[in-house]
Amino acid sequence: MKKEFPGGVWPVMLTPFTSEGDVDYDALKKLVDWYIENGSSGLFAVCQSSEMFFLSLEERLSIARAVVAYADGRVPVIASGHISEEEEAQAEEVNRMAETGVDAVILITNRFAAEDEDDVVWMERCEHFLTKIQSDIPLGFYECPYPYKRLISLENLKKCAESGRFYFLKDTCCDEKLIEKRIEVTKGTNLKLYNANSATILDSLRAGAAGFSGVMANFHPELYAYLCSHTEEKDIRYLQDFLATASLIEAQYYPVNAKYHLQKLEGIPMSTYSRKQDDKGLNDTFRHQVEMLDELTQEFVKHY
Repeated sequence: MKKEFPGGVWPVMLTPFTSEGDVDYDALKKLVDWYIENGSSGLFAVCQSSEMFFLSLEERLSIARAVVAYADGRVPVIASGHISEEEEAQAEEVNRMAETGVDAVILITNRFAAEDEDDVVWMERCEHFLTKIQSDIPLGFYECPYPYKRLISLENLKKCAESGRFYFLKDTCCDEKLIEKRIEVTKGTNLKLYNANSATILDSLRAGAAGFSGVMANFHPELYAYLCSHTEEKDIRYLQDFLATASLIEAQYYPVNAKYHLQKLEGIPMSTYSRKQDDKGLNDTFRHQVEMLDELTQEFVKHY
């Protein structure tokens, strides 16, 4: 099935929970609207930011179906969520995720080989896995950093791209030169590269990357949307500098700090509850840092 994914911003979506720890679908609907109203070109549901490793299969499928329904055709929706160790279980996860109505299912690169196994093993397992899933599912790759980050080799990326089955790469290499090489070897194929790294986003866009798909789209997607569509503007490097510096908040207490931002500044009626970490760990200092970043962000929003 041929898919055409737009360039621009693709947030890695958060999962709102109630204070009791259940998925909060009312908040999820408002979150989908917020992403779209703030310039998102597509939505990446059921990913690491969604706390997919802490969701049951039925929850992952339910969230994907809900996001598709809430987006209601305004933007495409993709999802990952194949987190099992065994191939058969992963295949079930991918096949069932495809049935939720998402526009593509994104494969996690570290699922096909252990950290100490080479790229030949990775490719063999990837090719075998493709025989286990429905042949008409549009696919992508996600270089998820957990449980370890597996970057796709240029040779394997070229081979996968030329198969015609892959449309989306969430790139987490954080290396401008490698990104340029990846764009070159996938040129002329369906596969588009979406950079997850704020520090390299402008140069990667100028090199031919399709857009941004990273954590910071949970804080200020409108600024990334502007950057993606104004790469040659005279003072755009100033915005790039801010986005790179602002992204240091990722290392603070994510995703709880992003949920606090959305609750505090954006008015999304969601709790800061997380299954990944105790939200009580977001102390007063961390909260103040988020609030100060929000104040500074507003100055850039006014300018851009």
